[in-house]
Amino acid sequence: MSRTKIVCTIGPATEDAPSLLKLSEAGMSVARLNGSHNDLDWHAATIARIREAVPGTPVLLDIPGRKIRTLQLAHEPSFEIGDEITLTTDQSHDGSEKVPVGHPSLHEQLSLGSAILADDGTLRFSVTKIVGPDIICRAETSGTLKSRKGINVPGVRLVSEMVTERDREMVSFARANGVDYIGVSFVESADQITAIRELTGGDWPRIVSKVENQGGLDNLLEIVTATDALMIDRGDLSAETNFEMVALFQKHILKTAREHGVPVIVATEMLHTMVENPFPTKAEVGDITNSVIDGGSATMLSGETAVGANPVRAVEVMRAVASAAESHVQETLDADEPNAHLQAPQAMERAVAMLCRTLPITKIVAVTISGYAARMIASHRPRQPILAVSNDEVAARSFNLYPGVEGIFIDMEFPRNSADHVVKCLEDLWRQGKLTNDDMIVAISVSYPKSGNRMNLLQSHVIGDLAEVLEWA
Repeated sequence: MSRTKIVCTIGPATEDAPSLLKLSEAGMSVARLNGSHNDLDWHAATIARIREAVPGTPVLLDIPGRKIRTLQLAHEPSFEIGDEITLTTDQSHDGSEKVPVGHPSLHEQLSLGSAILADDGTLRFSVTKIVGPDIICRAETSGTLKSRKGINVPGVRLVSEMVTERDREMVSFARANGVDYIGVSFVESADQITAIRELTGGDWPRIVSKVENQGGLDNLLEIVTATDALMIDRGDLSAETNFEMVALFQKHILKTAREHGVPVIVATEMLHTMVENPFPTKAEVGDITNSVIDGGSATMLSGETAVGANPVRAVEVMRAVASAAESHVQETLDADEPNAHLQAPQAMERAVAMLCRTLPITKIVAVTISGYAARMIASHRPRQPILAVSNDEVAARSFNLYPGVEGIFIDMEFPRNSADHVVKCLEDLWRQGKLTNDDMIVAISVSYPKSGNRMNLLQSHVIGDLAEVLEWA
C-alpha cells in the first residue's frame, strides 16, 4: 500500500462509473466534488455512482464557505490589458455588461486602487471607480473571466457571515447524501469550524479546513486543534498572501499539522500541465516529491481529473512519484528518540513506531471506533500498512484519507469491560485475507475505556501462531 493518498476531483471527464473504477485502480483514494460547480442533482447522482462503482472510497464535498466567486455567466467576457471591466454585487446581471460576484457587500469594502485577483491569481484588476453596487476595474492582464471563478482581494480582510445560507444548504445536502468529508473555504478560526460542526449535528461529515489566507495562517494552531483535516489551497493562498512565500507557508502548515496528527491535503496545480499533456514537467514532479517528504498526507488533482484529457494517466503519474518519495522517506527517517514524561497515548505511538523499525513487522492493526489510534500512528509515517478496524461503517470509510491507512468495517460489538474483541477482529481480518499466516503484526487498541483513556493496549503476534493456538481453521 502506498502511504500517500490521492484526492481526485470528479467532473465531466470522470463522472461515469467506468472512469471512476479506472481512477480507483490507478490509485484514487478520495473522490472530491466541488460544490461551487454543477447543481445538487448532479452531485447527488455522482455520489450515488461513486458509492456503487467504488464503495469504499470516501467522498469529499467542497462547500463555498467565505470564498467569493463569479456567478454562473451567460457571457464570459474576454479583455486585454487596459480594458475596462465591471464587477457588480447586483446578481441580476449575466456577464454581458457586468460580471456579478457572490459577495453582497464587496463594493462597500473596497476602495480606489484596490487590487482584485481572479482564477487563482492568473487574472488581475485594479479598482478605478465604485458606483453603487458596481466596481469598475482596469484589467492588468489579458484573459477571460469565466463562471464560478474565485475572486481574491489581497491585503483586505473582507467582512462576511461566518456561515452563509449556501453553507447551510450544502451541509444539509452532505448529511442527506452520506458525504464523508466537507471542505470549508477560508477557515480563519476554531469558532468557524465549531459553527460548521453544529450544522452537521455530530461527527459526520468530518471537516476539512482549507487554509488559504493570512487569517488561516495567523490562527493555524487553533484551527489544527479543532479540525479533522486540513487542505492547503495554494491558489487562493498565493493570491491572498505573497506568492513567493507559498512554499514556505506549506512547510509550516505541514509541520504544525504533523505535530498534532492531523492529515493534510496539498492542493492546486500539482500536475496542471497534464490537463492537456500526457507528461508532467520536472517542476511538477519535484512539487509532489517535496510535498510527500514534508509530510503531506494526500496530494490532490483538480482540473487534471475533472476536465482534463489524461485523468487516469495523471493519477498513475502522481502515484508513481509519491511512491518514489515515500521510499526516500523510509530510507532516511530514523526512529524518534523517546522522551520522558509522555502521556500513555504518545508513549504508545512511539512504541509502535519503534517496534515497526526494529522487528520484521509487516502490518499494523488499529482497533478504533473514532480513528484516533490510526490517525496518530499514521503521523509517525511507518512503512507498514495500517489496517484501521472500526464497528462504525461511516468512520471506517473515512479512515481512507489517512496516510498509509485502510479503513475496514467489522460488524461487531467493542465492549467496554473486555478486550476480547481485539483478537476477534484479528480473526475476522485473517478470514477476509487482510492478514495471512506469515504476517507479524502490531495491534493497538484501548481496553476498558473511560474518559480520556486512549491507546493503552499494545500486542504483537505472528498470525500463523495465533491461528494455530486459537484453532481458527
